[in-house]
Amino acid sequence: MSIEWKGIFPAITTKFTAADELDLPLFEKNLEVQLSAGVDGIILGGSLGEASTLTTAEKEVLTKFTVEKVAGRIPVVLGIAEGATREAINQAALAKKWGAAGLMLLPPMRYRSDDRETAAWYKTVAASTDLSIIVYNNPVDYKIEVTLDVFEQLQELPNIQAVKESTRDVSNVTRMISRFGDRFKILCGLDTLALEEIVLGAHGWVGGLVAAFPAETVAVYRLAKAGRIKEALDIYRWFLPLLELDLSAKLVQYIKLAEAEVGLGSEHVRAPRLTLTGAEREKVLQVIRTSVANRPTLPDYLSL
Repeated sequence: MSIEWKGIFPAITTKFTAADELDLPLFEKNLEVQLSAGVDGIILGGSLGEASTLTTAEKEVLTKFTVEKVAGRIPVVLGIAEGATREAINQAALAKKWGAAGLMLLPPMRYRSDDRETAAWYKTVAASTDLSIIVYNNPVDYKIEVTLDVFEQLQELPNIQAVKESTRDVSNVTRMISRFGDRFKILCGLDTLALEEIVLGAHGWVGGLVAAFPAETVAVYRLAKAGRIKEALDIYRWFLPLLELDLSAKLVQYIKLAEAEVGLGSEHVRAPRLTLTGAEREKVLQVIRTSVANRPTLPDYLSL
């Protein structure tokens, strides 16, 4: 399946049981709600998906299960975050074998590569596969920026098609478009900047809180793209306290708590993460419950 790289791509959470096993029935429940809400793709094994704690066997189960349930309706993308180029190439081959349509590829983990090394990383992995690739550009969390000069080199690889823009600098959307036109599709990778970047020309949004609030997320995107900015902004202003949960180092716990509150997930995380307790949990719950109590009525965004 080719990937258009526009719209809403949830970085979906991985559901676990109390016994620390994959909870596929709960995962499927969330997946079906995402599909009904009108999302445009699914990303497995991202940071929010606790990819660093998953075994290769678990990634295989999740990917094959998702591909089967999605049944060609939208593309399934698998995250790759590895320390060695050789292992990234191996993961790309496995993703293809398991039925994924694309890859979300991070720069090297644990080694701070320079521009030459970063470009070589992406070129080498991309040359090893025919899967579509979205570059995850998050220098704040991962300490490596995929610069405009690196993207200049990546233009030669036709399957490097998009960027998850997480630099925290909304002006980077304009820089990318000014330099490369429509060569790279731009998807906002930070929930709290999503509407701003969509208005500036971003083609989509890789969401976090979409895991618990898919309809509201898709509505903001579609209304904005339809030019109905005031309606999108009204929802976005309601949404912002929830979207700010995406900024925390504990975004996995916070978003999973939101999923549990709306009946789309559980709080179970995999160690070394621990579930929230005490005052911290109560503070996050207050944000979630206040927002749910004031949840807006959405227009017919699916027809846009």
